[in-house]
Amino acid sequence: MSALPLLTEVLAQTPGTPTGPEFGKASPVGLILVLVLLVGTFLLIRSMNKHIKNLPATFEPEHPEPDQDADEGTEHGIARTEPDPGGKRREGSG
Repeated sequence: MSALPLLTEVLAQTPGTPTGPEFGKASPVGLILVLVLLVGTFLLIRSMNKHIKNLPATFEPEHPEPDQDADEGTEHGIARTEPDPGGKRREGSG
């Protein structure tokens, strides 16, 4: 008989593996943790719903300026430059 199968069988067994009636049962700490997470999730959802109700129905500006660009994603403070009919560059009017 070779020592390799015997050595493999001994090494494959883990000492202290629970196999009795307590195997697979969770502790009360696990139940408390699950309940705390459920309460936290409930409070988070309730808070988010309150914040969503306070949002406006639309984010359109109430009084758009007549010279306002059509897309609202333009960066303020950056002026477009257009050539002047006289050949010079002029800032502003978009």
